[in-house]
Amino acid sequence: MDSKRTLSRILEAPQAMEGEGVPIRRAFPSHEFGLLDPFLLFDHFGGVTLKPGEAKGFPDHPHRGFETVTYMLAGEFEHRDSFGHHGILKAGDVQWMTAGSGLVHSETPAKSMLENGGLLEGFQIWVNLPARDKMKAPHYQELSGANIPTARSEDGLAAVKVIAGSALGVKGAVETHIPIEYLHVRLQPGAVFTQALPANLNAMVYVFQGSVSVAGRNVPQYHVGEIATNGNSVTFEAAEPTDFLLLAAQPIKEPVARYGPFVMNTAAELQQAFEDYREGKMGSITVPR
Repeated sequence: MDSKRTLSRILEAPQAMEGEGVPIRRAFPSHEFGLLDPFLLFDHFGGVTLKPGEAKGFPDHPHRGFETVTYMLAGEFEHRDSFGHHGILKAGDVQWMTAGSGLVHSETPAKSMLENGGLLEGFQIWVNLPARDKMKAPHYQELSGANIPTARSEDGLAAVKVIAGSALGVKGAVETHIPIEYLHVRLQPGAVFTQALPANLNAMVYVFQGSVSVAGRNVPQYHVGEIATNGNSVTFEAAEPTDFLLLAAQPIKEPVARYGPFVMNTAAELQQAFEDYREGKMGSITVPR
């Protein structure tokens, strides 16, 4: 029997600064919302139009034990890491980086952004890894916007960019370590969109344009709604043009030891990560001249 999930809470994502001075809205972690296992962090960055020379980024920093997922809505970021990986993320592109055993990487404005300015906007999400996968070799899945499938409702009022998981019969392009749904949903006025969502998945919605109603409760722009585990599907209704991200995943249910750029299972593993980084075992970024 189909039963609809409701919202357990709605919170505004507060504004902050990260990196060299990139404006963000952080849905979590915060004093009100710690994490949503296995999601560790949710940042909506940018959303601002920059003048030439104003673009800022995230200089060299290490990671171990989890995944970073970057989804660009507008602008361009250049990525480099200590294993020699280099690429440019443009509007619509996704980078799903498994940090695993550890690396050093940077995310900085591409040359075009620095020279010309323009709108910069996107999301970065941290996804925890099970203990069995934390020390795997670093790995990338990089997808251009053109290669990320979009599902559409029969009435044409709902369009879903399926980054991971599935929606409306369309399967996403990213392979994940545990079951994960990562959907960018765009609704037109009058749209009703239902997503199958088993109760064993933790889930949330973040609205970045317009507003959406779930079981009679409204989630406004720049707010996150945590979806209760009291059903096996969730229905979204829009009275105005609306864009939101829907995230859902099977919780890992393991101890979390985190500090700064590292997420492990124990304090000893966390200490080892810092020691390995200080000793240069995660490498360093070399930029060709």
